[in-house]
Amino acid sequence: MGWGLALLPGVPSVQLDPDLVFRLFLPPILFSAAYFTSWRDFHANIRPITQLAIGCVLLTTVAVALVAHAVIADLSWAAAFVLGAIVAPPDAVAATAIFSRLGAPRRLVTVLEGESLVNDASALVAYRFAVIAVVTGTFSLVSAAGRFTLMAAGGIAIGLLAGWLMSRIIPAIGSPPVAITASLLMPVSIYLLAEHLEVSGVLATVVAGLVHGRRGSEIFDPNIRMAGETVWNFVVFLCNALVFILIGLQLRGLRAGLEGRSTSELAVAAAALVLTVIVVRFVWVFTATYLPYLMNHPAADSASPSWRTPLIESWAGLRGVVSLAAALALPLATDDGAPFPNRDLIIMLTYVVILATLVGQGLTLGPLVRRLGIVAGDEGPREETHARRAAAQAALDRLDEVAVEPWVPSDLAVKLRARFTHVLEQLPESLDPSALDTEHIATHDRLRREVIQAQRSAILDLRDRGEIGDEALHRVERDLDLEELRSEV
Repeated sequence: MGWGLALLPGVPSVQLDPDLVFRLFLPPILFSAAYFTSWRDFHANIRPITQLAIGCVLLTTVAVALVAHAVIADLSWAAAFVLGAIVAPPDAVAATAIFSRLGAPRRLVTVLEGESLVNDASALVAYRFAVIAVVTGTFSLVSAAGRFTLMAAGGIAIGLLAGWLMSRIIPAIGSPPVAITASLLMPVSIYLLAEHLEVSGVLATVVAGLVHGRRGSEIFDPNIRMAGETVWNFVVFLCNALVFILIGLQLRGLRAGLEGRSTSELAVAAAALVLTVIVVRFVWVFTATYLPYLMNHPAADSASPSWRTPLIESWAGLRGVVSLAAALALPLATDDGAPFPNRDLIIMLTYVVILATLVGQGLTLGPLVRRLGIVAGDEGPREETHARRAAAQAALDRLDEVAVEPWVPSDLAVKLRARFTHVLEQLPESLDPSALDTEHIATHDRLRREVIQAQRSAILDLRDRGEIGDEALHRVERDLDLEELRSEV
């Protein structure tokens, strides 16, 4: 969309305040990704996640800097490392959406989601130091290492405290709209506070999201949780879309900064960088997969790791909104007042790398997964079956406990007991998803939808005849919507 807007005649060029991108767009994206991260799955796959999110990102940063400095004659080393840090972190949003639709293994999705969460922090910290080197004209590795440690520790500490506070403040707000609004403002506030204290705002936001997300199911009532998830999904989508649109609107203004460079020079540089980010990821993933196996001196009859999963992990290194945000956030000038060197070139090359990976790798990722026959195991359905049985059994146990209480109508207790007994009968005790009576479940769901639709038509007819007002309609309609959503789970 951004590229198309840039080509439309009469569309003005937009020049954003660089700080606005990080302060406004990045915190909600980072916080949302952290909030929905599974702690258990993240911890179980911490080794491959760390290898990709730190090792592969740093290697990509260095490799891109070397290639960019070699193919672009007037690009300084500091600016080359800025470019490397910008395009180093993959964005798992597009890849995991494809995997989820195709039913890829949960471990593969978890590794990519975890990598996307952690690599944002590692790449953006490296990006920050590279930008400082360009802006100030000085760089000290020892000083940078010390500041990195301090920034990381401070960001984590603020994130832990902020996540703890959010888990107590937001549930105390009685109004769902106010609570959701507060949850939207908190990530930006956490980021700004951390940056004001000169520690990592990225780490603070991510850690706060992890802490807050861990307790979300315990502290929020259903109204806030359901409405909040809907609002947050929309806000994150809007942030992603706006970043792409805004960089598209800036493409017209980039032409002035690219004057004097031939099309062939730009094409060679762009092709070299795209090839570099793809090849480096392949080298890293396959080395990390097979090197430990080879170093353990495997027996002749032991099977080596399959090449299919590393191939998919390598090809799933799509770049996205974080790289765009980092490019847009480049300062306009250095400390001495001179324009930031090759800023327009860096933004243009970043956009090309993102476009090439999103389109080239993104469109072929699905067919590649199907071609390799990579399918999900039964862990997810098995755990869901286990959870549903436990919930239904807990409901029956509680009904037995309260059935003798004077406030419990006997007919209602009987109906509820029959309902949850029916649920248990449909869920296999073996926890084997293949044992589910899927035909019966499908028939049951269809019948529920038919009944709900009949109820919906009846209340709409009453509204149209003027027998009830819109307020009564919406109250009943909300209950029907919730029931319909429940039937789709």
